[in-house]
Amino acid sequence: MRLPSTAVLFVVCTLHFSLAHEKREICRNVPGSVGYPKAAAWSKLNATIGGRLVQVVPTAKYCASLPGAACTDAQWTSALFRSTIPGSMVDNNWEQGYDLTPPSLCLRNATTCDQGNVPIFSVEAQSAADIQAAVKFASRNNLRLVVKSSGHDVLGRSTAPSSLLIRTTGLQNISMTDTFLVGKQNMGPAVTVGSGVRTQTLYQETKKNGKIVVAPTAATVCPAGGYVQGAGHSALSPLFGLAADNVLQFNIVVASGELLQVNSISHPDLFYALRGGGAGSWGVIVSATFRTFPAFDEAFSVVEIAASSNAAMGALATVHARHIFDLDSVRAGQYFYVFAATSNTTALTLQLFTHIANRTAAQAAELLAPFRNAALALPNVSLVAEEYVVQNVNDALFTADDAAGKDMVVGSRLIPASVLRERPETVGKVYEQLLDAGALEVASFVIAGGQVTANADISSAVHPAWRTAKTHLLTGNFWTDQTPLSEIDMLRKNFQTTQLPIMEQLSGNNGAAYSNEADVNEPHFQTTFFGPNYAKLTGIKAKYDPDDLFIVGAGVGSERWDEWGLCTV
Repeated sequence: MRLPSTAVLFVVCTLHFSLAHEKREICRNVPGSVGYPKAAAWSKLNATIGGRLVQVVPTAKYCASLPGAACTDAQWTSALFRSTIPGSMVDNNWEQGYDLTPPSLCLRNATTCDQGNVPIFSVEAQSAADIQAAVKFASRNNLRLVVKSSGHDVLGRSTAPSSLLIRTTGLQNISMTDTFLVGKQNMGPAVTVGSGVRTQTLYQETKKNGKIVVAPTAATVCPAGGYVQGAGHSALSPLFGLAADNVLQFNIVVASGELLQVNSISHPDLFYALRGGGAGSWGVIVSATFRTFPAFDEAFSVVEIAASSNAAMGALATVHARHIFDLDSVRAGQYFYVFAATSNTTALTLQLFTHIANRTAAQAAELLAPFRNAALALPNVSLVAEEYVVQNVNDALFTADDAAGKDMVVGSRLIPASVLRERPETVGKVYEQLLDAGALEVASFVIAGGQVTANADISSAVHPAWRTAKTHLLTGNFWTDQTPLSEIDMLRKNFQTTQLPIMEQLSGNNGAAYSNEADVNEPHFQTTFFGPNYAKLTGIKAKYDPDDLFIVGAGVGSERWDEWGLCTV
């Protein structure tokens, strides 16, 4: 008889406990276990939070319940649409239980649909009180707890099987002030943002008030959620620093159920951890307050170049590395995307997006001319498109929606500025080798240096490697619903087995990575994501979350738990 995946997890965890109780291994309660809450307990929780407890299903099952029994292609691939579904993730693969026994999948238009890697219930929080009730319920009943704002999470940390979800999408408050006080110290202009506020909404509000805030270009990232906890890079980071450098205060519900105000004076140790110590490990953020800056016009440049071969693209990447420091004089941010040739394309494509503050289109073109001219002088390279637009910085960073519904994992490393300065030809070699090894996308973000380096004296959990880096280099691995599970397993491991050894020619063997855009399977995530800060973070974790209520993949303390955060190992 085939057991449901939740039952299999219960059997596995129970077996772990009975065979190894000497090691004091423990498991969370799951459906079927003695301690799992009865229907009456769930009903009581639902009454406490005003009827905001809902059952959760994977996106494909939700779509099958719609009139016409399907989501349109536009809905399936819209991150905004997915953010309205409690169980949905931006990348659909994180909803799948590939490693459960047996695998538990829910694929689009499939005839069967299991629960997969998706929570069972969600508290659709509208207030801190809702969050407090959910946290206390999960703690009292020893439940696996996960936290999600929008589901824009490329490490899959905001979903887990047999779990209770706290979803903060309803926390949409935004308030601005010209004088934000921490104690008696005036920190200047700031914006307080609910943890469910998406970036696109924030930019609309800051524009109205003549301000700008350090945040990403992705529409559905929630700046007051996992983004800032992981450090938070931006096109504005060379100019203003990381998001974690610019956050002034948090309101957060911790494992005890207490609502804490956290800043440099109140709970300064937790303030340290929340700024770069990893998403999802510390509690449920209700709101965060960020420093704001006067808005300005920027020159936004888009350049697209085609290359006829991997070698030609490698040469193009070398030229880019040689001119990357051209951006330093204006502390510009830049995104450098390379797309491999596919069955639908005959050439490789480079897309270069540059954000240059307080410059005209002519000045932006002049700044980029040395790179552009050297690139187009290469053989087997041609210009496809070029555009320079001057607009309000909020408009330049605003995105209407994000692509979603893919099956994708990424891997990354921070690349030291010294390597790019001293060995630009190695950059081209790495790009060519990654493409030869089958990489479909390679991206390099110029979101360090400048003020990120200047902020090295800030005491926070941001990995010190950020302060000496220049770029964030990452690759993506993709598959479809038709891909066999054995091949999916290989692709999920491809960064570690194939791509990382190539990338380490730039990062070194003990390199660092940005924990929000990385491989959740990093074997030494403690040093890769947190470096010398991990021991201090472990102590802070023990103080505020002694029972590991908040556990996420590759997060602080996760080495004590299995892949699903259900049983200790």
